[in-house]
Amino acid sequence: MKYSKAPPLLGAHFSISKGLHHALYVAEKYGCTALQIFTKNSITWQERTLTQEEIVRFDQAREQTGITSIASHTSYLINLATPERKKHAMSCNALKQELIRSSTLDISFVILHPGAHLGKGKDKGIEKIALSINEIFAQTPDIQIRLLLEAMAGQGSGLGHTFEQLALILEKIENKNRIGVCLDTSHVFASGYDIRTPESYRKTTDAFDAIIGLENLYVIHLNDSKKELGSRVDRHEHIGKGYIGIKAFKLLMNDMRFENVPKIIETPKQKDGPDTDKMNLNRLRSLVFKK
Repeated sequence: MKYSKAPPLLGAHFSISKGLHHALYVAEKYGCTALQIFTKNSITWQERTLTQEEIVRFDQAREQTGITSIASHTSYLINLATPERKKHAMSCNALKQELIRSSTLDISFVILHPGAHLGKGKDKGIEKIALSINEIFAQTPDIQIRLLLEAMAGQGSGLGHTFEQLALILEKIENKNRIGVCLDTSHVFASGYDIRTPESYRKTTDAFDAIIGLENLYVIHLNDSKKELGSRVDRHEHIGKGYIGIKAFKLLMNDMRFENVPKIIETPKQKDGPDTDKMNLNRLRSLVFKK
């Protein structure tokens, strides 16, 4: 297959169940040029201390595969906006440990769900998220890894589901060199941003640029949506099989502004039946304009 220039910076979220390094080899098998991983169990507070062997193996795998565009995703339990003191302290520690772990592995980006205010209001929640990140950055001055706030769908009291909310958090972060945004197609669609036609796609990307700035976009999650536009429900679907549809992904895959932005699928996986990662990745590659 011939691409307009080089193969797209495209990958998937892969399991680390067989070791952190193994995820890189799996990504290579799928022809990926980028990938996302968890560096620990995502649904437990228990932290993970990397061994020297794990670090060396990961470095070797990166060198052997040539995959350098790597993102880690934080634990789903982290909520920097929570009013519960104990949960907040645990969340801050978990994010700090993730930054340390990912930095040790020389991973480029750490992706974070901003948080949910749990009834305390948007303004208080945004303020708490920003203060927490500033404090964590102050505690880790030698770490230069970039933390990316993920655009969310807007379920419950979740924050970061409008470009304005993300921009407000970014404005309050003191060290701009350590912060950025990850855009998720399923999330922004569910939160009300249409990308299905050239006109709506341009309107949404123009809004992002005006409010946040395209220069602050570092990773894109490519997921179709099981739910309708503006549903504010986060449910991922296979590329072209949901309410977003294939045209939006064709627009995105050929948008030269995002040529150097890693694009990661988080589409549903199946233990039995067809290889859905292969299916979704090939579907996206087929959308890229050829010479």
